[in-house]
Amino acid sequence: MAASTLTGTGATPRSGLGTVVWYDPEITLPDADESVDVEAERDRFADAVDTARAELERERDATAERVGEDEAAIFDAHIQFLEDPTIEEAVVASIEEGRPAAHAVDDAFGVHIEQFEGMEGRMAERADDLRDVRDRLLRLLTGGDRVNLADLPEGSVVLAERLTPSDTAQLDPETVAGFATVTGGRTSHAAIFARSLALPAVVGLGEALNDVSEGTEVVVDGDAGELLVGPDEAEREAARAEEGADVVEESVETSDGREIEVAANVGRPAELEPAAARGADGVGLYRTEFLFLDRQSPPDEDEQYETVRDALDTFPDGRVVVRTLDIGGDKQIPYLDLPEEENPFLGERGIRRSLDPDAELFRTQLRALLRAAADGAGELNVMFPLVATVEELEAAIEAVDDAAADLADRGVDHERPSLGVMVETPSAVFMADEFARRVDFLSIGTNDLTQYVMAADRENERVGDLHDPTHPGVVRAIGRTVEQAHANDAWVGMCGEMAGNPDVTELLVGLGLDELSMSAVTVPDVKVAVSETEYSAARERADSARRVATRSELHETIQ
Repeated sequence: MAASTLTGTGATPRSGLGTVVWYDPEITLPDADESVDVEAERDRFADAVDTARAELERERDATAERVGEDEAAIFDAHIQFLEDPTIEEAVVASIEEGRPAAHAVDDAFGVHIEQFEGMEGRMAERADDLRDVRDRLLRLLTGGDRVNLADLPEGSVVLAERLTPSDTAQLDPETVAGFATVTGGRTSHAAIFARSLALPAVVGLGEALNDVSEGTEVVVDGDAGELLVGPDEAEREAARAEEGADVVEESVETSDGREIEVAANVGRPAELEPAAARGADGVGLYRTEFLFLDRQSPPDEDEQYETVRDALDTFPDGRVVVRTLDIGGDKQIPYLDLPEEENPFLGERGIRRSLDPDAELFRTQLRALLRAAADGAGELNVMFPLVATVEELEAAIEAVDDAAADLADRGVDHERPSLGVMVETPSAVFMADEFARRVDFLSIGTNDLTQYVMAADRENERVGDLHDPTHPGVVRAIGRTVEQAHANDAWVGMCGEMAGNPDVTELLVGLGLDELSMSAVTVPDVKVAVSETEYSAARERADSARRVATRSELHETIQ
């Protein structure tokens, strides 16, 4: 293929230069035998399910350790598909009709894959999850070898029709220069994994990608969303130059002296030390859901206390912001018997559950947090997710007071931490002044805030252009939140994906953010961006950005 540029959707704001390696995991089944041993085929299917389950559990644990708990949770969904009684019954019925186990699996999964492909948004992405499970079973049933994506030559750029979570989790950022796919969007699992691994990636390039030959030199520009085929020397040099910033251990300030805290988002204990090693000043979002996942019952007070205390001890001179249990929406915990809702992102999630069906869990968690605040080395802050009303906030604060009273009655040492609110809804933006009068800080979650401000499902590729936090409506919401918080003596952080993009660091500093929290891999880049920003000039540019009417005008303003 001659030198050209293919355009898709950038998944990670990084570039990589390398040589194309095509990945095609598709399994071709032989013709079905006319007669089969039904009992033997049933046994082979059952054995394959058991082996697949063990593989998925190992991969889940490895992914949680290497990438993060949120990303690893996708393997829990794969196990659920593997054990889905509807699919299992269809496979067994097909075998009993005389189909070999592999063909029965292909048929049963194919029906459901086709159904999901006809849906929209995150439901359509379930098709890729089903393919992942189906292909795993087919490989086991046919004795096929699994392509080892963890052992690719250094400088490889992986091209594929699509990459499943199992595929992407194998990629090693130390050797793989990036990847590009025919299908997929910014919210696909492959794109999410790429951002967590800080791996250059472009998805959704279309059928033109199939014309790029094995061994071709390419540049994956995850910022521009482009694949440069046969780059010239200037393009190669530009890609080589983008290796990421060195770790900055000290806290940073703008060139004219305004200090900005740069913290890490953390999903499990294993991520704490790597975050500190990347120079994070503290933890700006500690997701506590991991403690409740992959188990048959919730953690007790002591387990939660020890976990949070360990986090505080990891950052003895820093701040650890813990988000109370945020389930519902896309976070499901089987033993809590969460309701099936037509639109779970607008349903019973976050603080809404903590104040009602999960009130006892909430009370237990608060007691653990107050104990950790007294015993841990660092400074504990606690924030409540998806607060939309003053009534909810006041009820949450009352629950903290009740937890303190419980501990006092038991004679247990405790300390009331600083309290905050996640700003994720338009209501929270409009009520920011009232919230700030009642708490110590606000933390803007731009992933959900963008979704709700723009009325664009963040999992729906068809409205992917609307799920962009640099739309004027979202930027104005951020600016208003900061103004109202500061006017009422509360500090403001940001823990959404936007905070980890160094291209918008100047805008966020100019809007007045006091803290930025992100995936640990981007902490060094954002620290450099902060130190290169002049706050006074950034404020002027941010004021201009808040006055423009279109996204294109806003991008021109902040470039």
